[in-house]
Formats: sequence, structure tokens, C-alpha cells
Amino acid sequence: MRHNKVGSVMTTDVVRAEYGTPFKEVARLLATHRISGLPVVDEDDKVIGVLSETDLVMHQATTPDQYEPKHRTGLTALTPGARRQTAKGKARTAGRLMTAPPVTVQADDTIVQAARTMARRHVERLPVLDEEDRLVGIVTRRDLLLVFLRPDPEIRDEVIKEVLLRTLWLPPRSVEVSVMEGVVTLTGQTERKSDTEIAVSMTRQIDGVVDVVDELTYRLDDARLRRQEQALHGVADDWLRRL
Repeated sequence: MRHNKVGSVMTTDVVRAEYGTPFKEVARLLATHRISGLPVVDEDDKVIGVLSETDLVMHQATTPDQYEPKHRTGLTALTPGARRQTAKGKARTAGRLMTAPPVTVQADDTIVQAARTMARRHVERLPVLDEEDRLVGIVTRRDLLLVFLRPDPEIRDEVIKEVLLRTLWLPPRSVEVSVMEGVVTLTGQTERKSDTEIAVSMTRQIDGVVDVVDELTYRLDDARLRRQEQALHGVADDWLRRL
């Protein structure tokens, strides 16, 4: 089953900074290119960190105000988070200001994998690496959402060809497939319960599918048969061990 890869939706002309890029130059890059973040690379074009507008704002927020009365240092200043904020407040270069280690993806990763990484790590953009871990692009949440613009007829054709015919070898028209705004409805009857489970599971994995409505029925509950077979094997194995 075909999955769109990150490389097909990423931006290849990546705005980047180096470890020694000055703070003001980073701010200029973000403003000029109207982006909210960028990767920081070393001399070998390998990503060593990422910078976002949040990092720049934190720098400004933690910079001491000469007119503000000094507060006594409490235990909170000893926490790792407080130390990181203090360090960013004194940062003058991208390398000192960046967040590391970076969260990245490979160009050959699927869009679904990239979306899960974004959601799990709470990031809005991911530097994209090649086989040698060098920067080749960047992908944002907006880029990943493009997959959901896939036309309904195209999604329907893939469900029929890849799931019903190629994988399950179901007779033509035994299962009806309809797609509306990315929501796939499967209607009909299969021979085994396991076939319905496979059909629904594989359909959910197709690029552009928002949800799956399962209206499938089956003639044979093979899940019960599998449990009975496992029980029989267990009895037979126990009997053999006693010999």
C-alpha cells in the first residue's frame, strides 16, 4: 500500500542558522522569511538544534532589567528549567539559544509517522534528514495537512485496489466503498470476521482518510475458532510434556 513520504511535501529551500549566527541575525531571518522557526546546523550540514520565536522571546523575557529591583535567589533558580532559561537570557548566538537535541524525521518516513512525531513531541516543524543525517528539507504542520486535500475518488480507488482486491482478494462488489470528505464507509459482507478487521485497519492507514465507518458483516467468526485452536494446542502440548 502506497504512503506519501515526507520528502514529497517538505520544503527543500531551508532557511537555517549556524552555531555562531548572532542573535539579531536569527531574528532578521525569521522576520524576513516570515517563519516561526529554523534549524541550526554544523559545518557538515547536520542538524544540532532548532530555534523558534519562543526561544527569542524567552531570551528577552529573561534578560535582566537594570531598573527592576533584584530579587533574592530562591531554590527555583537551581532547577534545570531555571538554569536553561537563565542561559538563554544571556545567549548571543544561535548555538547558545537553540533547543537541543533536535526532533527530526527522515525524508523516507511516511506523513503519518511525521504527524505522530509532531503530536508526541509537541513541535510545529521538523527538520528532514537524508540517509547520512544531513539536512535536506523542513516539514511543517501545514505541509502534513496537505495530504487531507486528496480527492475522495482517489481515496476510494486505493481502498478498492489495495485493500479489497490486492490484500483480501475479495470478490468484486462484495464490499461497497463510499467516501465523503475523507470519511470512508465500508458496507457489505465478508467470509470471515478477521477480513473485516483487516479491511478497516488498512483503510485507516491510507493517506487522506479522516475516519472509517465500519458497516461490514461476516459469515464466520474465526476469532472464536482461533481461540479454540489455541486451547487445543495448549492441551496437546501439556500432554506431550508428560510423555
